[in-house]
Amino acid sequence: MIVNDRITSYIHSLDSGNGSLCDAIEEEAALLRIPVIRRETAAFLKTLVALKRPGAILEVGTAVGYSALLMCRAMPEDCHITTIEKYEKRIPAAKENFKRAGEEKRITLVEGDAGEALYTLSGPYDFIFMDAAKGQYPGWLDRLLFLLSDGGVLVSDNIFQDGDIIESRYAVERRNRTIHARMRDYLYRLTHMEELETSLVPIGDGVAVSVKKERVKA
Repeated sequence: MIVNDRITSYIHSLDSGNGSLCDAIEEEAALLRIPVIRRETAAFLKTLVALKRPGAILEVGTAVGYSALLMCRAMPEDCHITTIEKYEKRIPAAKENFKRAGEEKRITLVEGDAGEALYTLSGPYDFIFMDAAKGQYPGWLDRLLFLLSDGGVLVSDNIFQDGDIIESRYAVERRNRTIHARMRDYLYRLTHMEELETSLVPIGDGVAVSVKKERVKA
C-alpha cells in the first residue's frame, strides 16, 4: 500500500458503494483474481469524470468492464466511452456486464492490441483512462496526446507499482526491471512535457493526472 493501511480502511468505511451491479462485478473480479481498479481509486476516478464532464472518453484496458461502468455513473448522459481490450477471455465478460447495465449504446468495446487499436481511432477525447500493460505506457503516450483534446484529462493508474517505483533498478526483481524503467521514463515525460500539467497522486497504487494545456491562439 502506498497510503497507510489504516487510512485506506477508513476511506473504504466511508464508501457508499457503486450500485448493486458494479458492487457485484467487483466481488466477482476479486473471487476470480481479475485485477480491477481499487475502491479508493474508483472514487477518485468518478470524481474526476464528474468534474470534467467529458463528451467522449477513451479507456485503455477494459478487463471485465468495471471501470467503464463506474465512469458511466459519473459522466453526462450524452457522453460516450470507447474502451480497448486485447485479452480474449475477458472480452465476453465485459460485453455481458455492459449488457447487464443497459449501457451498450454508450460504450463501444474495441477488441485488439492497444498499440494497433489507438491508430484506428480519430478522437478527440476529453478524458482518457489508462489501466493496461504498464510497460507499454511510454510507447502509447504520443498517440494518446494526439487523441486528447486541448484541456483534456489523461489519468494513468498503477504508476507506483506497489512502491517499487522509488527503488533503484537493482532493488527490483530482475523480471520487473524493464517495466520499472519504462514507468520511470513515462512519469518523467508526464511531469516534464511543456504541453502537460501533471500531478502524481499517492492513492491506491498511484495515479497520474495530466491536463493537456490549451494552445494559445495567435
